[in-house]
Amino acid sequence: MTTALRTHELGKRYGRSRHWALRDCTLDLPSGRVVALVGPNGAGKSTLLGLAAGLLAPTAGRVEVLGEDPSSGAEHLARVGFVSQDAPTYRGMSVADHLRLGAHLNPRWDERIVRERIDRLGIDPHRRTGSLSGGQRAQIALTMAIGKRPELLILDEPVAALDPLARREFMQDLMEAVAEQGLTVVLSSHLVSDLERACDYLVVLVDSQVRVAGDLDDLLASHRRMTGARRASDTGPAGQHVVTASHTDRQSTFVVRTAAPIVDPSWDAAPLGLEDLVLAYLRSDASSQRPRPTVEVVR
Repeated sequence: MTTALRTHELGKRYGRSRHWALRDCTLDLPSGRVVALVGPNGAGKSTLLGLAAGLLAPTAGRVEVLGEDPSSGAEHLARVGFVSQDAPTYRGMSVADHLRLGAHLNPRWDERIVRERIDRLGIDPHRRTGSLSGGQRAQIALTMAIGKRPELLILDEPVAALDPLARREFMQDLMEAVAEQGLTVVLSSHLVSDLERACDYLVVLVDSQVRVAGDLDDLLASHRRMTGARRASDTGPAGQHVVTASHTDRQSTFVVRTAAPIVDPSWDAAPLGLEDLVLAYLRSDASSQRPRPTVEVVR
């Protein structure tokens, strides 16, 4: 299995600040997957993606993208597409101007794909992007990123400001591009419902640390919510790795990671959805009563 993005103890500190936006981050993402990168605000997601895209230089550690240093030169940058949350466009330039600029700057530019997408979106190429809706600007940014024919597409909260319909259209277009071009995608988003429809690999990043990473289906299959009579502590069922625990006067609920079927009749075991799985790891980190879980990597 080839690696799209690899980091080792990667860190970034801005200026003379003592605050690290990202610190000691170690990660290994496979190629050919659509990766969901999730975590709370301030976890370091945007900084990690900026480092991967070559927009930032690391303060510490190493980062490799497609086997190379992201700052290795224009030839490498042509292999990577990037769309940020604000879907940057030049408001005074027309859509056609943007496309000409993209063709000039990117040696792998695919004019046919770009023109077909613009026609299908029904966007007048002569309109200035400042007059377009947020959803249309996001689609222009995605079109230009796809037009590069990248091997890796990095998306940092690209649909956060869009309405539900525009969000759905953006994600549908993204998945079509993945299917047509065989892209590897790393997608950061707080909108778990969008990730569940599009992604097949999950990374949960909290305070710069990878809490869990792996194939989404494998992670969902190996985690259970277990409910039973009130326990006196956060020690869960024997042989199970407890991710998080909660209690009422009469009942205890544990989210556990297990490799074997749960047959104890004193527990009611139920599968988790993606949102519940993500929240379990976020809550486990927020708890001050138990040590942080070590990273779980599922291949």
